[in-house]
Amino acid sequence: MAKGYWIARVDVHDTERYKDYISTAKPAFERFGAIFLARGGQTEAVEGQARARNVVIEFPSLQHALDCYNSPEYQAAVKIRQEVADGEIVLIEGQ
Repeated sequence: MAKGYWIARVDVHDTERYKDYISTAKPAFERFGAIFLARGGQTEAVEGQARARNVVIEFPSLQHALDCYNSPEYQAAVKIRQEVADGEIVLIEGQ
C-alpha cells in the first residue's frame, strides 16, 4: 500500500500559542500513525517563496493522512493554527 504524506509550509506569528496547536494536534497524529520526517530545521529556498517552518509527515496511507486532517481532534487544532500562523498543507500519495 502506498503511504500518504502531509507537506506543510508555515509562517508562525505567535510562537507561544503555536505550542497550543501542537499539543492539540498530537492526539490526531498519534491516532492515525503519523511519523514526522522533517519538522522545522534548516531550509534552503532554491526556487519560489519560502516559509519559515516546513514539515513532512508520513502516514500509513493517503486515506490515513486525509482522515487525520478531517478528524475532530485535528480540526480543533486547525482553529488555533489559523489564528497564529499562515501556511499551506498538501496531502500526497507516495512510495
